[in-house]
Amino acid sequence: MEKLLNKDKSNEPKVTGLGGIFFFMDNPKESKDWYAKNLGLEINDWGSASFESRNMDNPEEIESTQWCPFKKGDEYFSPSKKEFMVNYRVQNIEGLLEKLKANGVTILDDIETYDYGKFVHIMDTEGNKIELWEPI
Repeated sequence: MEKLLNKDKSNEPKVTGLGGIFFFMDNPKESKDWYAKNLGLEINDWGSASFESRNMDNPEEIESTQWCPFKKGDEYFSPSKKEFMVNYRVQNIEGLLEKLKANGVTILDDIETYDYGKFVHIMDTEGNKIELWEPI
């Protein structure tokens, strides 16, 4: 039993945290300015605010969560018709994608790799587009 409890899960394909929340606004520029002026959000080069925290399992590792309004109707949310999209931070994105395929989950695209991580998009059972992100 003890062996099962101590099983190394460092590469288990799963969600490890919230990577970001993206949502529609009629006027994203005005909204960003309002949040900066009134709530002190610092808007970065990508037009979003970044909230940093430390990984509890690895305190030396700094993680971030993105907050970003999009112009209402932006195609980035397609095919979802919802007003928001959640980005989940994951580990072993390739393994997770295989698990999702085996479970019949709708996969919207192939994994794309950038200098800040790997991304893929899926749909949940309620028609919400979900962005999965494995940071570098």
